[in-house]
Order: sequence, then C-alpha cells, then structure tokens
Amino acid sequence: MADAKLTTLAGLGAYDVGESDDRPPLILLHGLTFDHTMWLPTLAELDGIDHGRRALALDLPGHGASATSESYDIESVAEVVHRAVGEAGLDAPVIVGHSLAAIVASVYAARFPTCGVVNVDQSLQTAPFSRFLQSIAEQLRGPNFPAMWEQFLASMHIDLLPHAGQELVRSTSNPEQDLVLGYWRDVLERPMNELLEWTEERLAALRAAATHYVVVAGSEPEAEYREWLGQKLPQATVTVFPGSGHFPHLAHPDRFAKCLAETGSWNAKSSGPS
Repeated sequence: MADAKLTTLAGLGAYDVGESDDRPPLILLHGLTFDHTMWLPTLAELDGIDHGRRALALDLPGHGASATSESYDIESVAEVVHRAVGEAGLDAPVIVGHSLAAIVASVYAARFPTCGVVNVDQSLQTAPFSRFLQSIAEQLRGPNFPAMWEQFLASMHIDLLPHAGQELVRSTSNPEQDLVLGYWRDVLERPMNELLEWTEERLAALRAAATHYVVVAGSEPEAEYREWLGQKLPQATVTVFPGSGHFPHLAHPDRFAKCLAETGSWNAKSSGPS
C-alpha cells in the first residue's frame, strides 16, 4: 500500500489509501477504545483483490490521532464522520463499522447518502445492552472500571484470534474511563422508551431507503435475533465466520476483504433527509 498516507480530516486522524474511481469508497470505523490500525490487516488483503480502491480508515473522536470532543453521542460522531467524508471529497461511501462503530455506521446511513453498510459483529437491538450496562453502572463509574473493562475484553474471545490479531487488539486498546462512558452515555442514561424510539426511527430510515446492509458476525446469531433483524431490515444479509469471536475481520482478514470487495458493485443510495 505504497500510496497510503496519514492525514487529518475534520479533526479525525485518517489513514487514506487508493484513488477515487467508479467503485464506492470505503469508510472504515474501528470499535470503542481502538484506532484505525485495526483495519491494516484487512487493507493489506484488499490491496491484492480490489487494488487501488479508495478507503479511509478513520480514528473516531477521542481515539488515536483524533481530537477529543465535548460529546460522544452517536449522532454527533456520525456528523463528524460525515464532515471528514466531505473534506476528503467523497460521496455515498460504503460505511464499515466494527462493534459500537457499526451503530455509528448505521446512523450515518440513515442520515446521509451512502452505498451501504457493513456491520461487523454488532447487534442492532439496543435495549438488552442498555439494561445490562445500567445494571452495572455503579461499577463502571467507579474505581472498579479497569476490572470491568477486562471482563468486557474477555467476553470478546480474543483468544480465538491468531497471535498477531491478539497482539493488535491488546496493544491498540486504550480504555479511558471518561471516553468509554462518554460513548455509552445514551445507553446508560437515556430513558428506555426514548432509546427504543430512536432506534426504530433509524432502522425505519434504512428500511425505507432499501440501503445495502451486510452483517459479518463472529458466531451464529440467535434465531430470535435473525427473525427480528429480518423484520426490521429485510434487505440485510448475515455472513458468519464461525469461531471468530468479536473480531471476525482480524480472525479472517482475507475472507473479510472479499466481503468488502463485493461492495464495489453497490449502487449509491440516497439515505437521510432530502
């Protein structure tokens, strides 16, 4: 990837590769506490099968080389990403998001022109996670936060990754308490009825626009979730990389790169307000 460069767009650190052409550009958003380097194995594989395609791997606000923010709510983060996309001279990208960033990607697609979304191992049902976080809110806000975060890491099954992937996850993660709680503020504090209404409105926008939507999961989703997803986003497809844990893109960067290469033929969708 000799043409790769590090730059800053709308205050966000950006790893910029490729050249714009008739393929929709890729915007890659890492998960909470990580940074753009989580996508380097995928980009290396993509270079061999979808050579020269424009891709931006962004550092989310407060992560990596990006500036901090007064607010880390999902809507605000999506707006900053949109500004970065505009500064890069791009339009209607494919938004790829891992974990919490898949929610950011979905909100982006519900509001702004996109060619589609690739959701990497993130449930779109916000209520169960919200109830869980609220049940442990006192520990998260107190001095036990580091121990609680280690439990979250353990639940991601990093041990299923190859050694290089495990090292990348552990060396990249920077779980600052204030940052994590800032990104989780909505699910920790927002009344459940408001959170459910907000979620349904964004899903309805994606559904109405028939936005391309691919889920890449590290384990087989429960049947109930597949049924729910089929009702909320009938256009969504689910690809499972069995035994990959929460990081299927690191467990199988070659397979994941093939999934991204297939989005090169997606047509632009005009999501969001006209």
